[in-house]
Amino acid sequence: MVGGSARSRAPRECTQDPEAWPHAVVDDVAAAVVQTIARRLADALRERGLSRRGAADLLGVNRQTIADVIEGRCWPDVATIARLETGLNTPLWPPLARR
Repeated sequence: MVGGSARSRAPRECTQDPEAWPHAVVDDVAAAVVQTIARRLADALRERGLSRRGAADLLGVNRQTIADVIEGRCWPDVATIARLETGLNTPLWPPLARR
């Protein structure tokens, strides 16, 4: 588990311009992974014509959690990512973190 204050700021707050999330420049490797997950999740929902509420009903993941991941307001846990990836049949986690 990440120690210290590494998760005291939301992923979007680890960017040079939080308002540009999920396309802002990210200096933190963990926030960059969450940024990729957020982009891929938003793209998958858009491609399937799913609202966040519709995705929540379909995937068994809380609507607010989906919104928070997409908006970079939370550090999603492994269980959430696994449910999203499985339910959407789409890889969200990047194959190699940007450095």
